Amino acid sequence: MNLANKLTLVRIILVPVFMFVLLVKILPYGEFIAAGIFILAAITDGLDGYIARKHNQVTKLGKLMDPLADKLLVTAALVSLVEMGLLKSWVAFIIIGREFLVTGIRAVAAAEGIVISASKLGKYKTVAQIIAIVATMIKNFPFEMINFPFQSIAMIVAVFFTIVSGVDYFMKASPLIKASMK
Repeated sequence: MNLANKLTLVRIILVPVFMFVLLVKILPYGEFIAAGIFILAAITDGLDGYIARKHNQVTKLGKLMDPLADKLLVTAALVSLVEMGLLKSWVAFIIIGREFLVTGIRAVAAAEGIVISASKLGKYKTVAQIIAIVATMIKNFPFEMINFPFQSIAMIVAVFFTIVSGVDYFMKASPLIKASMK
């Protein structure tokens, strides 16, 4: 197993650790520790892809596990935030639903031997989601001290990019989807 795949595996292993620290109230400042674990896991997302491409170590396992690890991390965070009462369930539904839709489109494309790469909008979506999730996790710290709703604004931006990138993805894949329906 190469380094990129090991980083992906670390991200998957960090998901239950992150959830435990966030949801089980045994550590002081657990939200901040969980946010740190989440950020570390999110960093491995960019790092594993960079390493795989730079060292020509892109593997079938990595192509399968990397997006799965991303979805596990984001889904775990969103479900945890809903459980904690910090996020409306409809927001989590939009974000998770988009991920299922895109995964389905990618599966159809893969069956046809077509690889659909992540767009810039998809990358913006990922960054916006990470920022919004962390801001929500730490309950808008330090912005709550000046009554600035950064957390809410960040989540609105994340939902916006989630929808826009999903529509963009769907539009780009529509010929493939139409062809597969015949």
